[in-house]
Amino acid sequence: MEEEREMKTIRVCVGSACHVNGSYKVVQAFNRLIDEQGLKEEIELVGSFCMGHCAEGVSVEYNDVIYAVSMKNVEKIFNQIIGEN
Repeated sequence: MEEEREMKTIRVCVGSACHVNGSYKVVQAFNRLIDEQGLKEEIELVGSFCMGHCAEGVSVEYNDVIYAVSMKNVEKIFNQIIGEN
């Protein structure tokens, strides 16, 4: 019997400041990583508005932790998130 895993929801800010900081590219990168790693059934990627960390980069929230994501660290942050139980 296959164990059913809980869906992980990753929220990416698409508010004004994060949009200017590259949220669209971060979303594209996350989608590519989800596809490459075959995680469509395990990860839900959703848009969100301001998380209050505008000056730090694109805000990405998972499990009540907010990460400042850029194209330089997007893969590192993604791997950190999917590595969590």
